[in-house]
Amino acid sequence: MRGQQGRVIEALGEAIVSGRFAPGTLLPRESELMSEQEVSRTSIREAMKVLAAKGLVEIRQKTGTRVRPLDLWNLFDADVLRWHLRQGRGESILRDLIELRQVIEPAAARMAAGRADFDDLQRIDQAVRSMQDGVRNLDAYLRADVAFHMAVFGASHNLLFARLSHLVADFLEISFHLQQQALNEEDNRIQDDVDGHRLVFEAIRRGDGNAAAERMLEVVLNGKSSLYRALGP
Repeated sequence: MRGQQGRVIEALGEAIVSGRFAPGTLLPRESELMSEQEVSRTSIREAMKVLAAKGLVEIRQKTGTRVRPLDLWNLFDADVLRWHLRQGRGESILRDLIELRQVIEPAAARMAAGRADFDDLQRIDQAVRSMQDGVRNLDAYLRADVAFHMAVFGASHNLLFARLSHLVADFLEISFHLQQQALNEEDNRIQDDVDGHRLVFEAIRRGDGNAAAERMLEVVLNGKSSLYRALGP
């Protein structure tokens, strides 16, 4: 959110993620926050509603607003991830994300191989074509890469996988952006990445679930290697 309310959300959200307001503790009273942020009571209350929706705080009548335990935060929220990254705490989340992808994306590709319809195949094919067209434009390549993985999730025709894909879309974009930093012309070429995604598509198109899962796992593991290179030790 922009404007004054957006500024308050940013300030309080980052203060919670940084540990200034630790999990389990009560936030300062509204009057104190109003004075600190130089905003109205309405702005503070609206900001708290947004932070509550992100899972960071719990609002209770009479007792006040308490910071929730970390494992209850909505870590798939783009703002929450961004606040973690600013505080140097986002790398562990990205590492966890790629481990999650190792488990679910091969399964999604396997399902897609048995369930994809003509429209699904068109979307996946177009994403691969856009990746090929974007090899010299990393921003365009990133968007096409995310679109590819979203299309495979959608082609699984599993509602929970489709929902999960929307939850992790922002994570994928940030992760892929970091992975691009490890690209080179020796052992991590962008064209090899395109070819790997194309193999996933071809396996899905011919209905070979085992091959689709194997090729997708290779794509995820190659991305994991690039991400770890970019993040460092």
